[in-house]
Amino acid sequence: MALLLQASVLARSAFAASGLVSARTARSIASSSHSQAAAAQPLAAEDEGPAEPRWSHELGAVRTDWTRQEVTDVYSQPLLDLVFKAASVHRMYNDPSMVQRCTLLSIKTGGCPENCSYCSQSSYWSDDTGLKAEKLMDLEPVYEAALRAREAGSTRFCMGAAWRGPSQVGPRQWERVLEMVRRIRGLGMEVCTTLGMLTPDQAKQLREAGLTAYNHNLDTSPEFYGKITTTRKYEDRLSTLAAVRDAGISVCAGGIIGLGEGEQDRVGLLLQLATLPEHPESVPINRLVAVKGTPLQNQAPPSGLDLVRCIATARIVMPRTVVRLSAGRLDLSSAEQALAFMAGANSIFDGDKLLTTANNDRNEDEQMFQLLGLRSRPAFLNYPSGNDTSRDFAAAGTPSSSSSSSSSEASSSGCCGGGCGSKQQQQATA
Repeated sequence: MALLLQASVLARSAFAASGLVSARTARSIASSSHSQAAAAQPLAAEDEGPAEPRWSHELGAVRTDWTRQEVTDVYSQPLLDLVFKAASVHRMYNDPSMVQRCTLLSIKTGGCPENCSYCSQSSYWSDDTGLKAEKLMDLEPVYEAALRAREAGSTRFCMGAAWRGPSQVGPRQWERVLEMVRRIRGLGMEVCTTLGMLTPDQAKQLREAGLTAYNHNLDTSPEFYGKITTTRKYEDRLSTLAAVRDAGISVCAGGIIGLGEGEQDRVGLLLQLATLPEHPESVPINRLVAVKGTPLQNQAPPSGLDLVRCIATARIVMPRTVVRLSAGRLDLSSAEQALAFMAGANSIFDGDKLLTTANNDRNEDEQMFQLLGLRSRPAFLNYPSGNDTSRDFAAAGTPSSSSSSSSSEASSSGCCGGGCGSKQQQQATA
């Protein structure tokens, strides 16, 4: 250090004496040398700051012991940082170009005895919504709808009934639903139902019929739930999820944003899902579609970027789960949906209707897939977070040699064995 300082003094004298530069310039050169010498000094050890948080250090780890503070920290990151981390996790477990196309059909519309404030099917506000209760659909029209969905490229067929649960209907209606599951599973499609609250015995019957997954959304955080419905409790939802899981059926459970909840309620919902005994096979993230006549008819929808933030957080805290970009896509741009796919969404619902609300046109979705370089996920591709029912094609509980042979032959020919159809079928429109 002393030598460097001495050299700077000598340099200033030499330049000034030479007459080649002015004394002022010589002082400037020497000052620069002095600054470089100072920079060469070893710096005092700086405070390294807080240690990297566990979730960041273990990014991509599958955990069920998340804390509220951790999920809050993930959710609260700057959006582009959050999407970058979520995209990194997404690629650890998933093909980012593969997105499943699902179809949802209301097999029993209206007349629901629950009072969910967002739902047009509640009997509490049917006079205001104008939606009248309908009977459970017959088997054949449902089967034909599933056929059309398969031909249009869907690989999962979901059926919803506006019930509190199957316990409110007679045995003949319940048997009809079980037969719908059997018939549609026989098409080589994944089958999902959402029928309200289940008993363990009802879950077992669905398992034996061949059900792939059961949807039962938590809707929002435990703290905000009472502001959305008062006819059931959060614990009722959790009990149904436990019955489904114990029966060996894959769990599909997510929620809705835009109900009037705060950001901590969104954190609370994702925390609840991420700390279940096992992560759900699927987590649908819905964006409220306000329906005229419901208590939330004037509720402004959350932005597309709000949706992306929730999807990205879900991807980080549940790395292997299928995150389903569900209701509320209709007014999202292709760019907003592209950001959602980048952040970890790997499923959409296609078809012109979701239960009772409008949905994106299949042709528009096909164009978006081509624009973004996306391809349809085949049926029964491995679900790392799925239960037994979404891991093989053979009818649940009743494996047969014919179905095993079919799966084997399809596998050897490059198909998943799930009856996903040819490429031409997947690209067809209804």
